[in-house]
Amino acid sequence: MLVEIHDKIVSTQIFERKFVCDLNACKGACCIHGDAGAPLTIEEADILEEDLEKIKPYMRPEGIAAVNETGVFYVDQENDTATTLVNGAECAFVYFDEKGITKCAIEAAHKDGKTEFKKPISCHLYPIRLKQFNDFTAVNYDHWDICEPACKCGEELNVPVFRFLKEPLIRAFGEKFYEELIIVEGELAKNNG
Repeated sequence: MLVEIHDKIVSTQIFERKFVCDLNACKGACCIHGDAGAPLTIEEADILEEDLEKIKPYMRPEGIAAVNETGVFYVDQENDTATTLVNGAECAFVYFDEKGITKCAIEAAHKDGKTEFKKPISCHLYPIRLKQFNDFTAVNYDHWDICEPACKCGEELNVPVFRFLKEPLIRAFGEKFYEELIIVEGELAKNNG
């Protein structure tokens, strides 16, 4: 089912599905698997190019080599802008902590105050994926098998996708949009109850 909120068409799966990242279980697999880099807006690609030297100290040598060779982004098979990959696999901006968990060099640089850019909104919003159309933005839940531990954790804690993603949803669309989501959640509960 779909719900219209202003110029957004929202899948009700973001209310129905439960989700809480469990990095100890998945090790951040979403940053190293898949068939493309993280989707980027043109503005985000510009910021990455501008702040690259501030982010490089947090990157792995192979990630630095990849962006030095081809830039911070490429255009994928669907003509969308995406982060550069290392050997066609993991995002060039990943590094691994002492537990082998994938981390984001962009986010690490942000936490240290080196850049105002937190990370691509597509990464911050995952498992929500946005698709821009002429008159509206589609807000969908993206089910990926590697996120089964997050789904299980979300079920155990009873946390809907949209509540887990409060911060990035507000970052993307503002506080008022998030308040509308809470109203929709209440309406859906009434209708299903």
